[in-house]
Amino acid sequence: MLQALGRRLLFSYLGVMVTIWGTSTTIVYHFLSYNLYQKLNSEIITLANAASHNLIAAPVDKKAINTKIPRILDNDDDGDLDIPWQDLRENHQGVEWFDANGRLLAKAGTTISRMSFTANFDISQHHKIRSITIPVYLHTLTGRKKKLQGYVRVSESTEELEEELNRVLWGFELGGLIVIILSGLGGWWLTRQSLQPIEQSIQQLKQFTADASHELRSPLTIIKTSVEVIMNYPDRIHPANVNKLEAISSASNQMTRLVEDLLLLARTDVVKSTQMIAWINIPLDELLEDLVEFLELHAVSKEITLKLEISTEVFIKGEAIQLKRLFSNLLQNALHYTPKGGTVIVSLVKLERFVVINVQDTGIGILPEHILLIFNRFWRADQARNQREGGLGLGLAIALAIAKTHGGDITVTSEIAVGSCFQVRLPLAS
Repeated sequence: MLQALGRRLLFSYLGVMVTIWGTSTTIVYHFLSYNLYQKLNSEIITLANAASHNLIAAPVDKKAINTKIPRILDNDDDGDLDIPWQDLRENHQGVEWFDANGRLLAKAGTTISRMSFTANFDISQHHKIRSITIPVYLHTLTGRKKKLQGYVRVSESTEELEEELNRVLWGFELGGLIVIILSGLGGWWLTRQSLQPIEQSIQQLKQFTADASHELRSPLTIIKTSVEVIMNYPDRIHPANVNKLEAISSASNQMTRLVEDLLLLARTDVVKSTQMIAWINIPLDELLEDLVEFLELHAVSKEITLKLEISTEVFIKGEAIQLKRLFSNLLQNALHYTPKGGTVIVSLVKLERFVVINVQDTGIGILPEHILLIFNRFWRADQARNQREGGLGLGLAIALAIAKTHGGDITVTSEIAVGSCFQVRLPLAS
């Protein structure tokens, strides 16, 4: 329980940290990307406005736009466009001039858009080239009318910007990995610190349960023995007290079973090395055969078919009394929850290092939401209460505790109105 709680706390902490990191990284990345693209847009708009002067100067200066189409514009033959602050070759930019009919007049620079000319004045992105097209108007002498002179399209490569964003994203990913690792270590340490008081309380509760169970055994034994002695002399018992004595006897028997079960659970919570040293090799196949034979009469009385399917000899190391209690609880549960005419099958599969024992029935089944709860102490479903009276809700908890004490585990598969299968996995004797 503590391990499951610790994992849940750790994963919750990591989930919150990853969510915060992912959200903040996404916001910062998109904000940075937006600003860089806005800066790029400003650059190409500024360049387009500057390059429009070449097209405006064409009616006055015939050299502004050479009629030999297309050719690179360079009026000074110095390798630069006639825009002093702009170096198109170094910045991977390009400028194209078009007349009013959309016919290419000239171009300059290293990055030229491959898109066909369209009078679309919005910024567009094609592959890794960002472009803008602006109209260029020539004012008449009156200044009231404007005449369309042509168009200027400016393009700039976004490769460097995307590479920069990729480097930033890679840095975020590397930083995120470091954050997750450090958060995991910190969360693990915090979880251990927060669970220490709970663990101490549980240990104290276990100790109290063991001590209380041990101390209750003596008075319960005295009560049970005294009632049995009195009932051995029925002639001395007033008829009106017979039912009362029977009730006391039944209650004392139930309390004795409860105390024994709690004491067993308290002892199996912590496995001592001396107990493991005292374990011996046990023929599991013979133990199951004896148990099935013992419960055969009970199965016959309920008209249930009890089968044993074991064809191999299997030895495991452990304590025979506890292992018998484990499988007895599982078989009794199967018999109690299997209706008249049903079947209970005990089978065994020997693997390389483990042995798997299946206790399968055609009983009432278990609801999916109850499967994780059936091994809790004192837990019983309402349907189970109606089917079986007098149970204490500790049988499966004891079975799981014994299995874990012996280095094994129990898993369950079930379907309502079809049946259940309890699978016990135990290590083989070396």
